[in-house]
Amino acid sequence: MSGANRIAGKGRLTPARTARFTFDGKSYTALQGDTVASALLANGVHLLGRSFKYHRPRGILSAGPEEPNALLDVSRDSARRQPNVRATVQEVFDGMKVESQNRWPSLAFDVGAVNDLMSPFFAAGFYYKTFMWPKKAWHGIYEPFIRRAAGLGVAPTEADPDHYASRYAHCDVLVVGAGVAGLAAALAAAEAGARVILVDEQPEVGGALHFDSGLTVNGQPGYDWAQATAARLAAMPNVQVLTRTTAFGYYNHNFVALAERVTDHIAQPDKKLPRERLWQVRAKRVVLATGAIERHMVFPKNDRPGIMLASAGRTFLNHFGVAVGAKVGVYTAHDSAYEAAFDLKRAGVAVAAIVDSRQNPGAEVLAEARRLGIEVLSGHSVINTAGRLRISSMTVARNGGGAAQKIVVDALLVSAGWTPSVHLFSQSRGKLSFEGEKQRFLPGTYAQDSLSVGACNGTDQLQAAIEEALAAGELMARATGAAGGNAVSLSGEAAFEWTGGMIGASEGAGPDTTVKAFIDFQHDVCAKDIRLAVREGMHSIEHIKRFTTNGMASDQGKLSNMHGLAIAAEALDRPIPQVGLTTFRQPYTPVTFGTIISHSRGSLFDPARKTPMHGWEEAHGAEFEDVGNWKRAWFYPKAGENMHEAVNRECRTVRTTAGLFDASTLGKIEVVGPDAATFLNLLYTNAWDTLKPGRCRYGIMTREDGYVYDDGVVGRLAEDRFHVTTTTGGAPRVLHHMEDYLQTEFPHLKVWLTSTTEQWAVIAVQGPKAREIIAPLVEGIDLSPDAFPHMSVAEGKICGVPTRLFRVSFTGELGFEVNVPADYGQAVWEAIWAQAEPLGSCAYGTETMHVLRAEKGYIIVGQDTDGTVTPDDAGVAWAVSKKKADFVGIRGLKRPDLMREGRKQLVGLLTKDPSVVLEEGAQIVADPNQPKPMTMLGHVTSSYWSENCGRSIAFALVAGGRARVGQTLYIPMPDRTIAAEVTDTVFFDKEGARING
Repeated sequence: MSGANRIAGKGRLTPARTARFTFDGKSYTALQGDTVASALLANGVHLLGRSFKYHRPRGILSAGPEEPNALLDVSRDSARRQPNVRATVQEVFDGMKVESQNRWPSLAFDVGAVNDLMSPFFAAGFYYKTFMWPKKAWHGIYEPFIRRAAGLGVAPTEADPDHYASRYAHCDVLVVGAGVAGLAAALAAAEAGARVILVDEQPEVGGALHFDSGLTVNGQPGYDWAQATAARLAAMPNVQVLTRTTAFGYYNHNFVALAERVTDHIAQPDKKLPRERLWQVRAKRVVLATGAIERHMVFPKNDRPGIMLASAGRTFLNHFGVAVGAKVGVYTAHDSAYEAAFDLKRAGVAVAAIVDSRQNPGAEVLAEARRLGIEVLSGHSVINTAGRLRISSMTVARNGGGAAQKIVVDALLVSAGWTPSVHLFSQSRGKLSFEGEKQRFLPGTYAQDSLSVGACNGTDQLQAAIEEALAAGELMARATGAAGGNAVSLSGEAAFEWTGGMIGASEGAGPDTTVKAFIDFQHDVCAKDIRLAVREGMHSIEHIKRFTTNGMASDQGKLSNMHGLAIAAEALDRPIPQVGLTTFRQPYTPVTFGTIISHSRGSLFDPARKTPMHGWEEAHGAEFEDVGNWKRAWFYPKAGENMHEAVNRECRTVRTTAGLFDASTLGKIEVVGPDAATFLNLLYTNAWDTLKPGRCRYGIMTREDGYVYDDGVVGRLAEDRFHVTTTTGGAPRVLHHMEDYLQTEFPHLKVWLTSTTEQWAVIAVQGPKAREIIAPLVEGIDLSPDAFPHMSVAEGKICGVPTRLFRVSFTGELGFEVNVPADYGQAVWEAIWAQAEPLGSCAYGTETMHVLRAEKGYIIVGQDTDGTVTPDDAGVAWAVSKKKADFVGIRGLKRPDLMREGRKQLVGLLTKDPSVVLEEGAQIVADPNQPKPMTMLGHVTSSYWSENCGRSIAFALVAGGRARVGQTLYIPMPDRTIAAEVTDTVFFDKEGARING
């Protein structure tokens, strides 16, 4: 056997199958199937950690995911290390290395324990008062210290070598929890013909059947029935059973997120398998069978190692075959703890006494205790404990006073009753109701298509829970349209019917402000801290929670919430429902970043989108820049050229000969339907019903408030079809904007919207020789100036490939934009390049495009606008129709503030020294000698060196800008002040003759 505390014949693990692991450098032997908690207990180890604030010794409290104390650092090797792993959940594998946390230099001797002696200075909320003075000390003194002290574990410094997976799934019925109720509901739904997914966070199904040996279902021991039922379900083609899988988040429309631990329990996992898998499940119906969580008793010094929940002691005994002590005490207010004492006694473990705070415990359990010879001290309470690194005794006294007696124990099992696990129900936005008789919150008003069954619904009796679950499973299956199968019948029996329970502080943990009776073990919150919060003026439970940190972080109130609420209600002298209830947030238990991120890391974290011509551009030496998710050719340096030299050359070449530019990233939306023109009339500021097929128009789109949202050229291909272009970064949001208005404001319009951004490769051919370059390749389109003037669009072929050919220009030169199916993009580009290169043309990138458009005064939405710019501010008021009765933004544009004089307007700037290039974002003032703080008039939006102009040029948003044309303004910089003259925004070819070649 592995461990001195193993009891022969107890538990469900196989003695012959062992695993070796280390804890704080010492080697131990476990049985396969052990958790770290059960393995260490089997080897007599109770001290596993130190508390967060006071660094008090802490041991194992629970046997499940609600564990607040035993948080450990688990690793396979130096690169595979994970902090804050719950010892009660992590299964042992051969070669595992486990380290304790939050201690120095060792777990047994921790220097940080001095905090416990100084605890009177660290009362709840002390940080709100301490760190307020002196005001300037936060960044220099407090913040660095707090950051060093914060947290329990140490984050890994090496990259995670494991991989993670994600999967989407749909089902008719999702059942969360595979205890008796969950299995019954899943079986009923599956037999009715529904597609069922059953999930449970434990390695084996069964829930409470792991510890409750007194239950039988259909005449079988409960645990055996559960395994047989799980096998039956797994064999059904319409059922998927997922163990080691936690439902951690319940979102809108029955969307439930699951985290599956795939290989965390395997010594040498298959490298092809992910470590963990994220399941994103959309279910037609959800059945919550999440059970209940046992509460601890709140009494003085109730946090010593060796004090644990009664159900935990029972789990370690009945499932793992481990006795938590040689002489065990029990302190309870609920009958369920008696069964833990009975199981221990029958296994040969000495039970010192059962201390019951109730005056009259259940008759059945008292009779069994007498039969087994266990002393029961009813109407008594534990008022103190002793033992430094493990409990050694408990002090017991009669309620209301009386002589105290010390009872020697090496473990103490506690139970204040059971709290229905309503976390997922609350996450679904369901409203809880308070059951006054049993002092608990239960599911009340449902917000989604779900049902709660069993203990999480407050159904305590076994047979009642089974019947409730069977009915729910069949009902949910029928609601999804399932119509087959046979009705399921199950019967269950329990050895004892449980009664009792309490919430709040027990005897000895009253108003004394020095007694440490812990409510939240993870944050060292005591009963006295809740009372202090009330005295400090906190009347809302949400305020009390934040003042004390009770139930925050990974705990989410699983163990502490009801106790803290009851103590607050008592201090406030209000009923519990009036005090309120804190919010249960996702995730239910901590989820690793790897699970959530899955494949989205490294090159997949922010996937790069590449145009069809990317390979050619890369081969021809292009430097790339990121524009949104796109990789765009930035410039094409030749040997020995830097960026500025390359851009200057490209700018000259486009103006004198021609250039090819990859414009495939432009957003493209197909707007089709008999009401397409009407729809665009409503979405854009200018008119579209007057646009003839075969013609294009520049359009401005505003938001409701009248500010510029996007722009682009729109081509009308037919009476009912438009090809809409948007800015590269604006494509997704513009489509969403259109869809939003079409579905909510204009649903009567017969219009269909299709994103075609990636369907078309776009090759912009710009420059005096643009027509000469493409003419030999184009079929079916007359390219003569009269037949195909500026702002025309036609469909034909180029290089034998279908094309939508636009005659548009963003450079001010004669220009064509060749749209071809993306699969042919590079081939057509290469054919055009073969025509262009002999003429002395170049390929140019985005930086050159920016310079060329600025020379012509063309704006870029998002660079020359900032979300507070109207069309008039941007100098494109001509694009706002004065005849239209309505469009998105028309009322916003009529607001007095948007029509007042003195608004910031887009203007040009020419520095007095032509060689000085302004910094984009630089602030502008009228008088550089004015006292500080200066009055800023605006800022530089775009600034470049223009090789074609032989000087620097810039755009700026300036208050009253157009009225300042001819004035000199100033740009203060750290080393100098730069003078610049305000001009209009066109710096090159002011007459616009070059656009016609």
